Amino acid sequence: MGSPATEFRMTDRQEPNRCRVVLIAPADTDAETLLPRLRDAVSGGDVSSLILPQGGTGEVAFQALAQAIVPAAQQAGVAVIIAGDTRIAGRVGADGIHLETGLADVSDAVQRAAGRLIVGAGGITTRDAALDIGEAQPDYVFFGKFGMDTKPEPHRRNLALGQWWAEMISIPCIVLAGSDIASVEAVAQTGAEFVALSSAVFGDGIDPAAAVAEANAILDRAAPRFGD
Repeated sequence: MGSPATEFRMTDRQEPNRCRVVLIAPADTDAETLLPRLRDAVSGGDVSSLILPQGGTGEVAFQALAQAIVPAAQQAGVAVIIAGDTRIAGRVGADGIHLETGLADVSDAVQRAAGRLIVGAGGITTRDAALDIGEAQPDYVFFGKFGMDTKPEPHRRNLALGQWWAEMISIPCIVLAGSDIASVEAVAQTGAEFVALSSAVFGDGIDPAAAVAEANAILDRAAPRFGD
């Protein structure tokens, strides 16, 4: 792959040459709740993409959610990645799929996507598992677990894996931040291309626009520049 700052994108707008924000929608949400919060978040500054997990939502309800969210996010220049259901990703015109079911499924998705969709891989907790998944050449690997950003700081294991991966492998990585927006700095310092935010943006009592604005301000100030 080429420059990590330019490979993982679906729009033509100018992108910062440093770690960028990826949003993870709360699990088991609905369009009425998520849409206004997503619009607020995107209004706060640069957002690369949105990962939409299915969680415990049934197929029909999840597809209805995705049908509402995908065009709204894409109109704002944000790529949408569907986690868990490749069929729904195709039906709603999503930009990518996120899989946590192992090497065979990731390899199959990469072959089927043939450059048409972003294919991401998660569920990775060890270096060996990361290297195995890397053999499939996904568009990114994800270090963290949806819904586990419950502490202010990122999980130390995720930071360690992100730093090791960023130093060794050219495939971009996403590292899950903590519930405190300031934790984006620790993720950026690993060299990861993307920092994932969920509860720090979509948590109760949080202004999504202000949170995304603060995240970008921190990254502008403290994130290493790629290629420096």
